[in-house]
Amino acid sequence: MKQAMAKLLTATAGIIAGTSLAAAETSSWEGRVDGPAAPIQRKAPAAKPGAVKVIKTVPQSDGMQAPAAAGPPEKSSAHAKQPPPSEDAAYEAFDQGQYITALQLAVKAAERGDPQAHTLVGRIYAEGLGTSRNSSLAAQWYARGAELGDPEAMLAYGVMLADGQGLEQDRVAAGRYFEAAAAKRHPLANYNLALLFLKGDGKPENPHRAFMHMRFAAEAGIVTAQYDLGTLYATGQGTDPNAFEAAKWIGKAAERGHVEAQIDYAVILFRGHGVPPDPKRGAEFFRQAAEKGAATAQNRLARCYAHGAGVEQSLVEAAKWNFIAKAGGIEDEALDKMLAKLSRADRTKAQAAAEQWRDRAAVGLE
Repeated sequence: MKQAMAKLLTATAGIIAGTSLAAAETSSWEGRVDGPAAPIQRKAPAAKPGAVKVIKTVPQSDGMQAPAAAGPPEKSSAHAKQPPPSEDAAYEAFDQGQYITALQLAVKAAERGDPQAHTLVGRIYAEGLGTSRNSSLAAQWYARGAELGDPEAMLAYGVMLADGQGLEQDRVAAGRYFEAAAAKRHPLANYNLALLFLKGDGKPENPHRAFMHMRFAAEAGIVTAQYDLGTLYATGQGTDPNAFEAAKWIGKAAERGHVEAQIDYAVILFRGHGVPPDPKRGAEFFRQAAEKGAATAQNRLARCYAHGAGVEQSLVEAAKWNFIAKAGGIEDEALDKMLAKLSRADRTKAQAAAEQWRDRAAVGLE
């Protein structure tokens, strides 16, 4: 789901006229709290206490039962013995890439009523790790783990409902699962719930509630939430406009490598909107985003070099980045006219540098 927000700040004046903060779009559903190569966690990361008051949990008997299809074990007795700590072996096997062993051990733990074991089995089927990908079966295991109270399972099942993976799409039901996990202080569940409240899709449109959940997720360290929170402060959506807070949160996301945030924060630094003007840092953030392939940043970096804004003036470097930006679909007539003054030798040098950059980027060296 992509949630289009209102445009951010107006175009910056002077050297980089025509530059404006990108219209913020919230990201796709976030379904994992660990990184792509990080080991699975037995527990969701603890959120900062007192960051935001989250809404109460949803009764899990309200449409939140596991599907009646084959897969997860039957409901365990309320007095079922929980697996001893030694049975973390399933997670150790998973971390070591021994997915079949992890699956076998997790199924046994699930039979004894371990909620997180259900979630682990669901992830193995959802990602096709060591076995065939099976979204429908993954949904069943996630649903049972959610019913047993694991917030990671609630989040994962909510994502599947939101996207219609392995079961019929149902944003309202997804909202209930996100809400239940958010009540357990799960950062990504709060983020996804914020998206629903922003658009009014699965939840009534409520910018203030969206802001609260977004702030919780941002304070818990979700980088996309940090960027989106900054845009809410910039546009005054769900809260009073606050240039200082907007710069603070967009800057946090930029420092962590969020490309759109790097572009927007560079503009903020050039304009001095909410922070002291700092063209040098602004140009550096344009460079970081440009090196990642963002055509808009490549064009802005070319302008910086053309005018000596935050960098030493160099028409050759300006031409290099202008060529790269053009290949990415960004046309700049004013910059073209300025660079037309280059000698043939300098123009050839800039073209060669641009081609070299593209070759390196193509093999992931940039």
